[in-house]
Amino acid sequence: MVNSNQDALAIIFPNSYDNEVPALVNERLMASIPFASRYRIIDFLLSSLVNCGIDNISVIVRKNYRSLMRHLGTGREWDLSRKNGGLNIVPPYAEKTIKVYNGRVEALASIVEFLKIQKEKYVIISDANIVANFDFNAMLDTHKETGADVTIAYKEEPIPYGFMNLQATSTTDLYYTLSLEEGRVNEIQINPKEYGPQNFSMNIYLIERELLIREIEKASASGSVFFERDILSSQLDTLKVYGYKYDGYTSRISDMLSYFNENMRLLDNDNLEALFGHAPIYTKIRDDNPTRYIGKARVKNTMVADGCVIEGEVENCILFRGVKIGKGAVVRNSIIMQDTTIMGNADIDYVITDKEVTIGSGKELKGNASFPVFVPAYKEMI
Repeated sequence: MVNSNQDALAIIFPNSYDNEVPALVNERLMASIPFASRYRIIDFLLSSLVNCGIDNISVIVRKNYRSLMRHLGTGREWDLSRKNGGLNIVPPYAEKTIKVYNGRVEALASIVEFLKIQKEKYVIISDANIVANFDFNAMLDTHKETGADVTIAYKEEPIPYGFMNLQATSTTDLYYTLSLEEGRVNEIQINPKEYGPQNFSMNIYLIERELLIREIEKASASGSVFFERDILSSQLDTLKVYGYKYDGYTSRISDMLSYFNENMRLLDNDNLEALFGHAPIYTKIRDDNPTRYIGKARVKNTMVADGCVIEGEVENCILFRGVKIGKGAVVRNSIIMQDTTIMGNADIDYVITDKEVTIGSGKELKGNASFPVFVPAYKEMI
């Protein structure tokens, strides 16, 4: 795809913010949630990395990772199937030092020996709850120009409703805003409740590998848990921590409603172009037939993946691969995940279905714009 970038390796945390979308992560994790008709959320991060020549990528999983491992496989679709570097999935208990972690410090401490033998100078650390076509090379250039020890990517935007409702004492899902002075971070706010645009951290960090190793070993020895709270926030006077403002298109998943709305935003061609127009996004290949429109099928303002069979009426929807819409069925304002069957004469409005759901003939399911109905993956017809 691109030439290798020997300067940086990447570490991804795919379970971050799982607790905010419990229905969607019952049998998967945040990174493998379906998005935009044929992708998973992690596809955007992986594609952004490989498009920038970063081909040494480790994914440190915590739980519910079988779906992610099936999706990623050997990493071939992202050109990450390699003898050296490539895609490295790190499940709990893969080695004696690796366990189920609570925070980034514990997770990184478990792979310190791995980090010590890598050749890259820099490490990119990222969560996987944000969809973006991110230019990591631009961030790396800024990091070098400023002489920063750590660079934090942020976007100027309001704090999402889902995060604002987190308990102030939450220790499992923390989010951060930054106070900046001439580009340098002088304060990191933890779970703030302020309204209006904020310098909202994207939880994407760039740091020199050797510095990261030293800080993680020191923090682990003292029992620290969180990279941002326990390492960065307490050393802003001694570490040169700079912000990197990202102005590109982003979708941040913070609850079920944000998942629904961020998918629906892509029905606007301007948003679609902003996300996909910068560089290609890769995903797992599935050899499906082209979508078929049969009889009096009517489809309006809908993103449709391959392999679908549509006989009914569909409007303002996101259809994933292999969806079947029966004759006389009406589906509006909905997200229908892969291999779901909606039988004839069903009436669906503001609904999110998990994959492989079957909605019976004549059934009626209706939510609204502020509360879409979620249908989990039942084994039997509903």
